[in-house]
Amino acid sequence: MSQSEFKAEFQDHEAAAKSLRGHLHTHTHKSIHLATSLQSAVDSLLRIQHQEGFWVGELEADSSLEADAILLDFYLGSPNPGRVGKLAQCIRDEQGADGGWSLYPGGAPNINATVKAYFALRLAGIPEDNPNLKKARQVALQLGGVEATNSFTRICLCFLDQYDWKDVPALPPELLLLPNFAYINIYEVSSWSRAMLVPLSIIYSFQPQRPSPPGVTLRHLFLPGSARRNNRLLPAAPLYSWKTLIHAADRTLSVLEQKKWTPLRRQALRRAEQWLLDHLKGSDGLGAIYPAMMNSIIALDCLGYDREGSLFRRELAEYWKLAIEERDAVRMQPCFSPVWDTSLAMFATAHTLGPIHPSLRRGADWLISKQISYSGDWSVKSPDVQPGGWCFEFANDPYPDVDDAAMVLLALSRVRTADASRQRASIRSGTDWVLGMQNDDGGWASFDKNNNKTLLTQVPYADHNAMLDLSCPDITGRVLEMLGALGYGADFLPALRAIQYLRQQQESDGCWYGRWGVNYIYGTCFALRGLAAIGLDMREGFCLRAAEWIRSLQNADGGWGESCDSYDNPDLRGLGPSTSAQTAWALLGLFATGDFASESVRRGIRYLLTMQKDGTWEDSYFTGTGFPKVFYLKYHLYSLYFPILALSEYVNCEAAGQISYRGLPEWQLGLNGKKN
Repeated sequence: MSQSEFKAEFQDHEAAAKSLRGHLHTHTHKSIHLATSLQSAVDSLLRIQHQEGFWVGELEADSSLEADAILLDFYLGSPNPGRVGKLAQCIRDEQGADGGWSLYPGGAPNINATVKAYFALRLAGIPEDNPNLKKARQVALQLGGVEATNSFTRICLCFLDQYDWKDVPALPPELLLLPNFAYINIYEVSSWSRAMLVPLSIIYSFQPQRPSPPGVTLRHLFLPGSARRNNRLLPAAPLYSWKTLIHAADRTLSVLEQKKWTPLRRQALRRAEQWLLDHLKGSDGLGAIYPAMMNSIIALDCLGYDREGSLFRRELAEYWKLAIEERDAVRMQPCFSPVWDTSLAMFATAHTLGPIHPSLRRGADWLISKQISYSGDWSVKSPDVQPGGWCFEFANDPYPDVDDAAMVLLALSRVRTADASRQRASIRSGTDWVLGMQNDDGGWASFDKNNNKTLLTQVPYADHNAMLDLSCPDITGRVLEMLGALGYGADFLPALRAIQYLRQQQESDGCWYGRWGVNYIYGTCFALRGLAAIGLDMREGFCLRAAEWIRSLQNADGGWGESCDSYDNPDLRGLGPSTSAQTAWALLGLFATGDFASESVRRGIRYLLTMQKDGTWEDSYFTGTGFPKVFYLKYHLYSLYFPILALSEYVNCEAAGQISYRGLPEWQLGLNGKKN
């Protein structure tokens, strides 16, 4: 397209957008407020786009990240006093009134977070007779003490001689010698567990212990009468069961480790080291995410890599890039989310800005440049699938994921770049990759195909509740929405299988579980959007039941909310203080069923308009999910682009009378369920 043609087309789209805004401004006072609110929010989002074309918001998690950062500093033997003090201040700021630390605002105190926070503050020089630490000790003991922590917390305590290596589950690097065709091998566990466990297997082989500073001890956090070095947890399982057998094997491996009977250790360490080095290539640290990055740094140290060498310094620098330093505190992010944030920001604003808006074009060009052409870990179980996905972070070539790939393709389907052939090739290869990752049950998971051997949930290290990467309704719904945007219909075989999967996964009250967002509101929203986009008749009973479930849980203020508590207690699903992101999800779910005019929708829109301030919204609660029951997130841009998407679709419905889930005509790969 020539510059003059682009200018003319851009002016046409600007004129159409002005006409739409004019229609709304002359319609009613409500529409004036709505159009102004939407435009103000879009402007707020455009202002924070980076020059290269991407968006990236802060990712906030619990105090364990700051605690581990302090621990790593002390493990390496040269803690930065200023940084440690600021990290400690962040931890102190997050202590609950009861004395403990929780996994999310408003949550109950958590034993792992509390023990780590207490230890980090002691390392930072806070005396044990500090009133807040006294309260923390009481909470920790009420929760079961150090003995009640999970395997990963206890390993962290081993690093600084607060726990004995012989009392943690065995994790020998010989596990990497198991062939990929074996029933149990490292590619049968989830990608995030794999990225944690491989470096930990190296660490376990060396079992490093550094001394804590004089006087720093966790002796007060062990239950009275328990032996510090004899508290390996016994499985609560029948005598003849897989869990009992696995724990017996763990004990045997531990004994062999203590007796140094490890004839394959040298070969196993070479295999683990090579795996680690291979996976550091093309990524901003191992998995580009905490805690794999921290584990890899300690593993490199155990292997003898020079701390002043380029590899070690690079990995340490990537880790500290996750820090956000302010005047009095340092916060740690678990990772960066630019691909996710960029695709969602583009998708949310495309209706308002038009397909050739310069900001969207810059975003699309940046996303296309980030497409991964490398066959990562996913290819072990999908060897016939060609690469073409996207990762969540800036660089993480071994680990593209389906959710990000589908979201990128949704964003690209609504934008027209200057290089149509490049964009078309990107969309086609990305779609082929996503289709190739469909699981046998008809759904889609995150990083791997058919990663579903439930036996692995019985191993000792499974206490972080994330050993498997199973199909989930939210990702499956997003893939269906992507396919619908690209012109596929409900008679396309992968779509048929996915629809059947969603039917089977629906809860009895009409909702769907949310794996990557909190929780049932999230899962229900994206399941419904996928079903609508692929062309299913949304008047079917199971869809109407889902819509009624959403309406039944609306709060008195007109919004919707759901606490992370619903992962521990499903009876709490759909219940919680209203947030802008969850209100937007509820509205988007209702829109998918054709409900644009109910009193419930009007109240939800009114909530968003009322709660907006200076062009944006502020949510204090966590609405993102890392590992259910274990790790939660606050995506700082969720409270901006999801309300924008909801308001935009509502505006377009007022103007056009319906929502179109189809992308631009030139990107329609599917026609009547077939590929062109």
